[in-house]
Amino acid sequence: MKIITLKELSQLYYLNKAIEMDKQRLEQLKALVEGKSSTNLSGLPLNKKDKSGNSSLEKYIAEIIDLETVIAYKISQYIYERNRLERYILNIPNYYLQSIFTLRFIDGYSWNQIAYKIGGITADAARMACKRYMQNNNEKP
Repeated sequence: MKIITLKELSQLYYLNKAIEMDKQRLEQLKALVEGKSSTNLSGLPLNKKDKSGNSSLEKYIAEIIDLETVIAYKISQYIYERNRLERYILNIPNYYLQSIFTLRFIDGYSWNQIAYKIGGITADAARMACKRYMQNNNEKP
């Protein structure tokens, strides 16, 4: 089994958070475009040009297109990383540890949530089981 680090295991969580932040920014930009492309009471479009001759509307649309590309790339990276981590977790020879690793690194649960979900253990017990497995099989924390 390939050696994997806790840092690598944690990257899926942060990649997911980055995707969510990008999606929020995309929604904000789309709202700005909708607001800028509307007309004012005089019936004239609200589409002012900047010093370079580009309208702010054009800039927002370009940023939306770029951000959609970035989000699509990050989603493909997320899928790749998730599949890689799932394969790694499936090779852990203990179902109890597989559950802990899946809940923590795939589903993004906190240690307290993991303890509640599994039942009969504490958050510290789940965390220490994970830490011990990594020490014995992969890395020095």
